[in-house]
Amino acid sequence: MKAIKETNFQFPGQTNFYKGKVRDVYTISNQFMAMVVTDRISAFDVVLPEAIPFKGQVLNQIAAKFLDATKDIVPNWVLAVPDEMVTIGRICKPFKVEMVIRGYLAGHAWREYSAGRRHVCGVELPEGLKENDKLPQPIITPTTKAAVGHDEDISKADILAKGIVSAEDYEQLEQYTHALFQRGTEIAAASGLILVDTKYEFGKVADQIYLIDEIHTPDSSRYFYAEGYQERQDSGTAQKQLSKEFVRKWLIENGFQGKEGQVVPEMTPEIIQSISERYIELYEQITGDKFIKNESQDVSSRIESNIHECLKSLF
Repeated sequence: MKAIKETNFQFPGQTNFYKGKVRDVYTISNQFMAMVVTDRISAFDVVLPEAIPFKGQVLNQIAAKFLDATKDIVPNWVLAVPDEMVTIGRICKPFKVEMVIRGYLAGHAWREYSAGRRHVCGVELPEGLKENDKLPQPIITPTTKAAVGHDEDISKADILAKGIVSAEDYEQLEQYTHALFQRGTEIAAASGLILVDTKYEFGKVADQIYLIDEIHTPDSSRYFYAEGYQERQDSGTAQKQLSKEFVRKWLIENGFQGKEGQVVPEMTPEIIQSISERYIELYEQITGDKFIKNESQDVSSRIESNIHECLKSLF
């Protein structure tokens, strides 16, 4: 199966094209966005040289499922999902922050904590915590949404002081973030998983806030297996997890953290296959559905045709 690393389409009424780390985004008549979730993979804000088969399908289908499952909490940007790798939706003006929420001390927060820092994004953390411990309550640790380069930690106080988000809107974003995380936690628990941390992005049309981008995917979230969690914590054993953290750890072990002068280690066919299998494993575990690979021979033509047909129905 050939992974889709990039697309290069031209649609009627196309007014813009944006290539993100993972997504190719086509703006149509300044009204709609056709988002193609490619098989590119990024870590430490760097796009890795090899694409991962079926990763785009996994991300798009998980996001579609959970956006639909949370639309009673907050409206979202989606209008149609015409292909396993495509979502089409309304154009929103994005807030320039990502709402990261953490229920456990893992990943970046643990790296900060283990370095001796007890404040993350203005939130104070108690002493005596171990990696992957459950926090007393979920905390929001926002980041700035960088157009290029690395996203940066930022506190609520700085967001408000700099006028990045109004106080009224930020209060609403916090409420939505906690409610979405609670719903995600409940859905994960029903599948034998723990939603450890995740991020949400929001945008606005007129006075209406919308949930945008993806939610509860392995690119935006970290999951632990619930079974055996406490035993592993008590014994100091690494948690069994489903997230992109295993990719980051593999990179770190091979001398890469996205810093200047560092070289991405060779992504062998075995590494690529193992990453693909982990993404599919998470899809099946979190959704409870069997993953059906769309193994059409010409994926690019299939995607282009499905977008064309969907756009006809929107005009």
